[in-house]
Amino acid sequence: MNFKEMIDNMSPEVYVRLKQAVELGKWPNGVKLTPEQTELCLQAVITYDYSNKEEKDRVGYIDTTGHKSIGKKDPAKEQDTIKWIGDGPEGQV
Repeated sequence: MNFKEMIDNMSPEVYVRLKQAVELGKWPNGVKLTPEQTELCLQAVITYDYSNKEEKDRVGYIDTTGHKSIGKKDPAKEQDTIKWIGDGPEGQV
């Protein structure tokens, strides 16, 4: 069985566990994922998403349509800039 066939036969429950393992960096039993395991799990999650989910629901999706209020200024939503002043180097001007 190759990688793609394995992903095609993967249950949604296994997908959720792999995704959670990548998010937390450990297996459900608490054992830390190795870098190789993290890479393989992430590859499996991305491949599963590509085959089973709409583009907007996939891991890593970035909505490029923009925010509805782009280009509009709303004074109530604008934030003030905060200047930190202190004794440390980050507070020196």
